[in-house]
Amino acid sequence: QVQLVESGGGLVQAGGSLRLSCAASGRTFSTYVMGWFRQAPGKEREFVAGINWSGASTYYDSVKGRFTISRDNAKNTVYLQMNSLKPEDTAVYYCAAYGSSWIEYDYWGQGTQVTVSS
Repeated sequence: QVQLVESGGGLVQAGGSLRLSCAASGRTFSTYVMGWFRQAPGKEREFVAGINWSGASTYYDSVKGRFTISRDNAKNTVYLQMNSLKPEDTAVYYCAAYGSSWIEYDYWGQGTQVTVSS
Protein backbone atom coordinates (compact mmCIF):
# COMPACT_ATOMS: atom_id res chain seq x y z
CA GLN A 1 0.00 0.00 0.00
CA VAL A 2 1.45 3.33 -1.06
CA GLN A 3 1.69 6.03 1.57
CA LEU A 4 2.83 9.62 1.12
CA VAL A 5 3.55 11.75 4.17
CA GLU A 6 4.01 15.45 3.55
CA SER A 7 5.48 17.94 5.97
CA GLY A 8 6.98 21.40 6.09
CA GLY A 9 4.13 23.75 5.30
CA GLY A 10 3.30 26.78 7.41
CA LEU A 11 3.03 30.52 7.63
CA VAL A 12 5.91 32.68 6.45
CA GLN A 13 6.42 36.33 5.59
CA ALA A 14 7.04 37.42 2.03
CA GLY A 15 10.68 36.89 1.14
CA GLY A 16 11.00 33.96 3.50
CA SER A 17 11.68 30.29 2.87
CA LEU A 18 10.10 26.94 3.53
CA ARG A 19 11.07 23.38 2.67
CA LEU A 20 8.43 20.80 1.95
CA SER A 21 9.12 17.09 2.28
CA CYS A 22 7.23 14.08 1.00
CA ALA A 23 8.19 10.63 2.25
CA ALA A 24 6.92 7.75 0.15
CA SER A 25 6.55 4.09 0.99
CA GLY A 26 4.98 0.97 -0.42
CA ARG A 27 6.43 1.06 -3.92
CA THR A 28 9.83 1.34 -5.58
CA PHE A 29 10.67 5.02 -5.49
CA SER A 30 13.81 5.57 -7.48
CA THR A 31 12.55 4.83 -10.99
CA TYR A 32 9.60 7.20 -11.08
CA VAL A 33 8.97 10.87 -11.65
CA MET A 34 7.99 12.79 -8.52
CA GLY A 35 6.38 16.19 -8.45
CA TRP A 36 4.74 18.99 -6.57
CA PHE A 37 1.47 20.72 -7.44
CA ARG A 38 -0.45 23.47 -5.70
CA GLN A 39 -3.99 24.72 -5.50
CA ALA A 40 -4.96 28.20 -4.36
CA PRO A 41 -8.52 29.01 -3.25
CA GLY A 42 -10.83 29.29 -6.22
CA LYS A 43 -8.18 28.14 -8.68
CA GLU A 44 -7.31 24.98 -10.53
CA ARG A 45 -4.54 22.72 -9.28
CA GLU A 46 -1.33 23.64 -11.08
CA PHE A 47 2.00 21.98 -11.66
CA VAL A 48 4.89 23.46 -9.68
CA ALA A 49 7.90 21.22 -10.22
CA GLY A 50 8.91 17.71 -11.21
CA ILE A 51 12.02 15.56 -10.96
CA ASN A 52 12.78 12.32 -12.73
CA TRP A 53 14.84 9.30 -11.77
CA SER A 54 18.09 10.82 -13.03
CA GLY A 55 17.59 14.11 -11.19
CA ALA A 56 16.49 16.15 -14.19
CA SER A 57 13.88 18.69 -13.17
CA THR A 58 11.37 21.10 -14.60
CA TYR A 59 9.48 24.05 -13.10
CA TYR A 60 6.45 26.20 -13.60
CA ASP A 61 7.62 29.54 -14.95
CA SER A 62 6.52 31.61 -11.96
CA VAL A 63 8.70 29.62 -9.53
CA LYS A 64 11.84 29.26 -11.64
CA GLY A 65 14.88 30.57 -9.81
CA ARG A 66 13.05 30.55 -6.46
CA PHE A 67 12.02 26.92 -5.94
CA THR A 68 14.22 23.83 -6.12
CA ILE A 69 12.98 20.27 -6.25
CA SER A 70 15.25 17.45 -5.14
CA ARG A 71 15.04 13.81 -4.18
CA ASP A 72 16.84 11.39 -1.89
CA ASN A 73 16.26 7.91 -3.26
CA ALA A 74 17.84 6.31 -0.20
CA LYS A 75 15.19 7.94 1.97
CA ASN A 76 12.36 7.66 -0.59
CA THR A 77 11.78 11.36 -0.11
CA VAL A 78 11.25 14.30 -2.43
CA TYR A 79 11.75 17.88 -1.32
CA LEU A 80 10.67 21.32 -2.47
CA GLN A 81 12.86 24.16 -1.26
CA MET A 82 10.95 27.41 -1.63
CA ASN A 83 12.84 30.68 -1.37
CA SER A 84 11.85 34.31 -1.90
CA LEU A 85 8.25 33.38 -1.25
CA LYS A 86 5.50 35.70 -2.44
CA PRO A 87 1.89 36.09 -1.28
CA GLU A 88 0.79 34.58 -4.61
CA ASP A 89 2.56 31.35 -3.65
CA THR A 90 -0.09 30.83 -0.97
CA ALA A 91 -1.81 27.51 -1.67
CA VAL A 92 -2.19 23.94 -0.58
CA TYR A 93 0.82 22.07 -1.91
CA TYR A 94 0.46 18.43 -2.97
CA CYS A 95 3.13 15.83 -3.45
CA ALA A 96 2.60 13.78 -6.59
CA ALA A 97 4.20 10.36 -6.72
CA TYR A 98 5.08 7.57 -9.10
CA GLY A 99 4.62 9.54 -12.24
CA SER A 100 5.03 8.42 -15.83
CA SER A 101 5.52 11.99 -17.05
CA TRP A 102 5.84 15.48 -15.58
CA ILE A 103 2.06 15.81 -15.27
CA GLU A 104 0.73 12.25 -14.88
CA TYR A 105 0.97 10.64 -11.45
CA ASP A 106 -0.54 7.62 -9.77
CA TYR A 107 -0.65 8.87 -6.19
CA TRP A 108 -1.18 12.13 -4.35
CA GLY A 109 -0.32 13.35 -0.88
CA GLN A 110 -2.86 14.83 1.49
CA GLY A 111 -1.65 18.37 0.93
CA THR A 112 0.11 20.86 3.16
CA GLN A 113 -0.86 24.50 3.54
CA VAL A 114 1.63 27.21 2.66
CA THR A 115 0.61 30.75 3.56
CA VAL A 116 2.77 33.73 2.66
CA SER A 117 1.88 37.00 4.34
CA SER A 118 2.67 40.37 2.82
